[in-house]
Order: sequence, then structure tokens, then C-alpha cells
Amino acid sequence: MSSFKPRIAALVAVSALAFGIAPPAHALFGVGDTVFDASNFIQNMLTAARALEQINNQVEQLQNEAQMLQNQARNLTSLDFSALSELKAALSATNQLIQQTQGLAFNVQRMEGEFKRLYPESYTAAISGTQMATDARARWKQSLEALRTATQVQSQAVQNFAADERTLTDLVNRSQSAAGALQAMQATNQLLALQSRQAMQAQQLQITQDRATALEQARQVAVQERAREVRRRFQGSGTPYTATTVNFYGQ
Repeated sequence: MSSFKPRIAALVAVSALAFGIAPPAHALFGVGDTVFDASNFIQNMLTAARALEQINNQVEQLQNEAQMLQNQARNLTSLDFSALSELKAALSATNQLIQQTQGLAFNVQRMEGEFKRLYPESYTAAISGTQMATDARARWKQSLEALRTATQVQSQAVQNFAADERTLTDLVNRSQSAAGALQAMQATNQLLALQSRQAMQAQQLQITQDRATALEQARQVAVQERAREVRRRFQGSGTPYTATTVNFYGQ
């Protein structure tokens, strides 16, 4: 029973603090040889509570820092997928078709020389009829080759559609499932690269189509000039035509 009384005294002191009844600065409760300093006990409890609160705050801060480091690690994780090789291959295939063109060269200087030769502004008397006929067939072949190249580029573009669809699906899926900002940004960059490749392919297709149209128009102009020269030569110097009698079958 004597050991139970100090506990009661401690509880009384804590209760007094809870209800705002501050005990004297040096309130002592004594039972027998045991002396209990309630004020010192309460002060120690408050100090321990403040220390515990500080520890909890430090633990929470460390948890926040660990979460931040995890987020940074995810944001810095690189995307393990690249569509660059597929995009470059598609462009290379279309480029190869253009470079293999059998008609007028796409090189500016070479094209200028060949164009002046095959599509002259006018024909002189020094050019024979045989040469004009040869040039006319060469111009027809140029138009044919330009049309062939345009259709080949169109066919290649259609073949690229299926590959573009697969690449687009992969990039969109990886962008949506990106673990962090870096992966999302890299997937977005590759989507923009796909869009740029398609724009370049459309430009290549437009170039080949416009080239075929331009060569055909130039051929039509050359046909008109050749017809004018043939007509001029047929008419000669303007001497009136004199009718003559022609005997058939020896009659």
C-alpha cells in the first residue's frame, strides 16, 4: 500500500497540470522515506514530449526527402526505346528512289545544261529533222521517268504508313506509361520526329509530282516549237507552190 501512494501523488500532479492548476514551484509529496518532486516530473515530461515531437518532425522530413529523391530518380530515368532508326530508314528509302531517277538530274548545274539542250527556246536551221525527232523522244522519256519516280515515291509513302502506325502506337503507349518527366519528354520528342519525317516525305512527294508536271508542260512547249519549225521548213522560203502533172503506173 505504501508503494501505491507515490503513484497517486504523481497522478494528482499531472491532473493538476492538465486542469491548469499549477503546483508550487517546489511541491513535494513525501510518503515515508520516498520524496516525489511533481514539478520536476512534469518538466521532464514536457521536455520528453518536445524531444519526441522534434524526432517525429525529423523522421517526416527524412521521409519527404526520400520521396523526393525517388521522384527525381524516376524523372531522370531515360526512355529505353528509340524510333530514330525506323524514321531514318523510311526517309532513306524515299531518298534513294529520288536519287535513282533516270530522267533529268536533280543536281542544279547538270539539270540546267540538260534542260537547255532538250528544251531549246527555238530551233535553228543547223538542227536536222532527225535530231529534232531524237530530242522529241528524249523529252518524252524524261516525262515518263518523272511520272515513274512520282508513282514510286507515292508507293513508298503508302508502305511507310503501316510502319508509321506501329511507331506511333509504341510512342504513345510509352509516353502514357512514362515513369518520369524525362521519359515523357523523350517520347514526345520522338513523336515530333515522326511528324517531321512525315512532313519531309510529303515534301518529297510534292517535289516529284511537281517535277513531273513541269517536265510535261515543258515537253508540250517544245512540241509546239518543233511543230512551228517543221512547218516553216515545209513552207520553205515562201515560193508559191506550182502544180505539176504526175503519171502513175507509166501512164
